[in-house]
Amino acid sequence: MNFLRGVMGGQAAGPQPSGAETIHKLCDRVASSTLLEDRRDAVRALKSLSKKYRLEVGTQAMDHLVNILQTDRSDSEILGYALDTLYNILCNDEEEEQDESEDETAQKQSDDLGAQFTEQFVQDPEHVTLLLALLEEFDFHVRWPGVKLLTALLKNQGVQVQGIILVSPMGVSRLMDLLADSREVIRNDGLLLLQQLTKSNAAIQKIVAFESAFERLLDIITEEGSSDGGIVVEDCLLLLLNLLKNNSSNQNFFKEGSYIQRMKPWFEIGDDNSGWSAQKVTNLHLMLQLVRVMVSPVNSPGATSSCQKSMYQCGLLQQLCTILMATGVPADILTETINTVSEVIRGSQVNQDYFASVNAPSNPPRPAIVVLLMSMVNERQPFVLRCAVLYCFQCFLYKNQKGQGEIVATLLPSTIDANSISAGQLLCGGLFSADSLSNWCAAVALAHSLQDNLTQKEQLLRVQLATSLGKPPVSLLQQCTNILSQGSKVQTRVGLLMLLCTWINNCPIAVTHFLHNQENVPFLTAQISENLGEDERLVQGLCALLLGICIYYNDNSLENYTKEKLKQLIEKRIGKENFVEKLGFITKHELYSRAAQKPQPVFPAPEQMLFDHEFTKLVKELEGVITKAVHKSNEEEKKEEEVKKTLEQHDNIVTQYKELIREQDSQIQELKEQVESMSSQNEQMQTTVSQQLAQIQQHKDQYNILKLKIGKESQSNGQVDVSQVNGLQTEELTQLREEVEELRKQHALFQTQLGDKDALISALRSETADSSAGGSDHTELLKELEALRNQVQAQSAEINQMQTERQELLRRAEAGSSDEVSGSGGSLEAGATAEVESRLAAQTAETEILKEAAKGLSESRAELEQQLAAATSTVAILQTEKAKLQTEVQESKKEQDDLLMLLADQDQKIHSLRLRLKNLGEPVDDEDDLDCRDQTDEEDYEEDDEKEEDKDEN
Repeated sequence: MNFLRGVMGGQAAGPQPSGAETIHKLCDRVASSTLLEDRRDAVRALKSLSKKYRLEVGTQAMDHLVNILQTDRSDSEILGYALDTLYNILCNDEEEEQDESEDETAQKQSDDLGAQFTEQFVQDPEHVTLLLALLEEFDFHVRWPGVKLLTALLKNQGVQVQGIILVSPMGVSRLMDLLADSREVIRNDGLLLLQQLTKSNAAIQKIVAFESAFERLLDIITEEGSSDGGIVVEDCLLLLLNLLKNNSSNQNFFKEGSYIQRMKPWFEIGDDNSGWSAQKVTNLHLMLQLVRVMVSPVNSPGATSSCQKSMYQCGLLQQLCTILMATGVPADILTETINTVSEVIRGSQVNQDYFASVNAPSNPPRPAIVVLLMSMVNERQPFVLRCAVLYCFQCFLYKNQKGQGEIVATLLPSTIDANSISAGQLLCGGLFSADSLSNWCAAVALAHSLQDNLTQKEQLLRVQLATSLGKPPVSLLQQCTNILSQGSKVQTRVGLLMLLCTWINNCPIAVTHFLHNQENVPFLTAQISENLGEDERLVQGLCALLLGICIYYNDNSLENYTKEKLKQLIEKRIGKENFVEKLGFITKHELYSRAAQKPQPVFPAPEQMLFDHEFTKLVKELEGVITKAVHKSNEEEKKEEEVKKTLEQHDNIVTQYKELIREQDSQIQELKEQVESMSSQNEQMQTTVSQQLAQIQQHKDQYNILKLKIGKESQSNGQVDVSQVNGLQTEELTQLREEVEELRKQHALFQTQLGDKDALISALRSETADSSAGGSDHTELLKELEALRNQVQAQSAEINQMQTERQELLRRAEAGSSDEVSGSGGSLEAGATAEVESRLAAQTAETEILKEAAKGLSESRAELEQQLAAATSTVAILQTEKAKLQTEVQESKKEQDDLLMLLADQDQKIHSLRLRLKNLGEPVDDEDDLDCRDQTDEEDYEEDDEKEEDKDEN
C-alpha cells in the first residue's frame, strides 16, 4: 500500500522511482496480484499515468489491460479503468493545453504513436470483438469508455476495424443499440462512433440503414429542435450524409420510406429572421446538403426524377422557394438554398414550371427568375452568390424548351414591355456591361437558352439592338462579333465565343447570317494565325472552333464562303495542321477538365471562371468532326454526301416498309372484323335452323291433331267431306313447299358465301407473294373457312334429313287421304273420287319436282365440297409457306372452339327434338315403325266396315 501511495502522490521515505520503473512495477502488480482490489488499484494508477507516460504505459501495459478485459468481466469498475487507460494510450486528442513551444512535429509524433498502438491492438481481431461484447454491458462506467475507445480505433485504423466489425456477428446491430440508450452522453458519443464507422464503406452503410437508422435519426433531430437544435442535430445530419451520399440503395430506401416528407418541417422559418445563431446556420446548411444529395446530378436519372417529384408533391420545393424569397437570410444559407433549388428543378418539367411561377414579395411583384438575374449581373454581389444564380438559371433551362422559349421571347421586339424589367433585358445588359464577369455569366446564360433548341436559335436572329442615337439598329449576332473585334478582356471574349459557338451549332441559317458579315471570317483567321501569348491561346482555340462550325454546318448558300472555299482559306492563311493544333488548345487548358466534372460552376476566383460544363460537352462532340471536315477533300465530301443519300434512301425504304406494315395491320384488323361478322352470321343461321325445326315440329303436331279429328268425325257421321280433307292436305303441302323453297334459298346463300371465301383465298394468296407479315392471319382465316365448310356440310345433312321427313309427311298424307276415301263406302260419287285422284297425282308430281330440286341441291353441295377441298389444298400450301408464323394460330383456336361448341349445342338440340318426337309417338327416322302404324290403322277401318254391314243385315 505504501508503494501505491507513492504512485498516487503520497510521501514516502527514500528516493522516488522513475516513471518507467513505476509503470513496470504496476504492470507486475496487475499480472501477479490475486486480490481484485490490488489489481483494481494498480489499473487505476496506470490510468493516472497513461497521459503523461503514454509511450511507457502503451508498450508495457497494453497486454495486461487486455487480459483484465477478458478475465475480470464481473467487476465493472476495473473494466472502466482499463478501458479509460487504453483510450488514453490510443487517442491522439490532447486535452491539456500545449505550450507555445510545441510545434506541428510534436503533434505528428503523437499521431504516429496513436496509430502504432492502434495497429498493435487490432492485430488480433478478438480484441475488437471483445470491445463489441463489452458494449452490451449497461453499466455506464463500462459502456461509455468502450464507445470512446472504439471511436478512437476507427479514427486511427478505420478500414481494418470496419472489416472486423463487418464480419463480427451482430456487430453493427450492437452499435445501433447505442442510439436507443436513455443516457444522452452515450447516445451522442454513439453518433460519433457511427459517423466513423460509416465513412466510405457502402456495405456498413446499407446495414446501418436497414437497422432503422433513418427513423431513429429523424426522431432525434425532431426531439432536439430541428434546425434550432444543438450539436447533436449536426451529428445526426452528418451521419445521414454518410449514409446517403453516393449510395443509391440507401437513397432509394430513404425515398421509399417516405422520409423526404419528414424533411419539410426543417425549412419552416418564421417572419423574424434576425439573429441566426452559428449552430442554426450550420444545421440548415447540412439540411440543404442532405436535400442536394437526394437530387444530385451524379445520381441515376430515374432516382433523381423520382425524388424531385416527391419533393414537389410534399411541398418541400415550395418551402425552399419561400426561403429563397425571404429577407434576413444569411448569405451563405441563401447561396446554398439557391443551389438546392437548382438541383431540385433540374430536368423536371413540373418543378421548372412551378419555379417560373414564383414571384418575389415586391411591389409590383416580380418573377423570382428576374430577381435572381438582377443579382447575377450586379458586380457588387458576392462571387459565390452570382455563381449560384447562374447555376439556378442553367438548371431552370435544362431540357426545358418551354422555358427557353419564354426567355428568348422577352428579347423579341413584339414582346418587350418598356414598363418592366425582363430576363432578356437583364441578360443583354450584362452581356454588354463593363464587368467582364457579368459579360461571361450573361453569355453563358443566353447560351443555355439556345441549348439543343433550333427554333430559339432562329428566333434570336430577329433580335435588334439600338447602339446609339441616329444609327440603325444592329442584330444581336453582329453586336457580339463587334465586341469581339474590339479586343476586350479574355473572360469577356471567351464568354462571347462560347455563346456564338452554341448559337450557330447545328443551325445552318445562323451560320449563313454569321458568314454574311464580310468582316467575321478575316477576323477569325487573323486571330488563329497569330502567335500570341499563353493567355490568348484559349481565345485562338475558340476562334478555330467557331470557324470549324461554320465549315461543318455550311449549306453552301453563300458563294464566297462555301465549305471548299473556307477550307482553302484555312490551308492558305493558317495551315491545316496549325488549325488543328490551335483547336486542341481548348481541351488542353487546365480549367477545361475542372468544368467538365460536374454541372455546378465552382471556381476559386472570378478570373478562373472561363468554361461552362455544357460547353465542354459541345467541344468534345465537335472537335473530332471538325478535324475530319477540315482534312476532307472535295471528293471525300462527295462520297460522304452519296453515303448520306444512300442512308436517306435506306431510311425511306424503312419508312415504306413501316407504312406497308401499318397497312397490313389495318387489313388484318379488317379481316378479323369480317371473321367476327361471319361468326355472328353463323350464329344467326343456327338460330334460324332451330326456329325451322320448331316450326316443323309444330306442323307435325297440327297434322296429327287434324288427322285424329277427321277420323272421329268419319266414325260418327259416316261421311267425310273429301274437299275439306283435300283442302287441308293442299294447305300442308303448300307449307312444305314453302319450307323447301326457303331451304333452297339458304343453300344458295351458303354457296354465295363459299364463293366469297374462294375470292378471299385468292386475294390472300396474291398478298402472300408481296409480304409474309400477315401470313399468320391468313392461316387463321383459312382455318375459319374450314370450320364454315364443316358447318355447311352439317347443315346440308340437316337439310337432307328435313327433306326425308317432309317426303314421309307427304307419303302419310297421301296414304291418309286414300284410307279416308275408301272408308266412306259407296256414299262418295265417282266424280269426287276422280277429282281426289287428280289432286293426289298433282301433289305427287309436285313431290317429284321437289325431289329433283333436292337432288340438284345435293349436286350443288357436292360441287361446293369439291371447291372446299381445293381451297383446303391451297390452305395447306399456304400453311407450309408460313410455318414460322404458326405461333399466332393458337390465338384463333379459342374462336374455333366456340364455333364447335355452338355446333355441338345445335346437334344436341336437334337430337333432343328428335327424341321428343319419338316420345310423342311421331316416327322420325325409323320406317318400320311407320309401316306398323299404317297397318294398325287399316285393321281399325276394316273392323268398322264389318260392324256397319252387320247393322245393315239386322
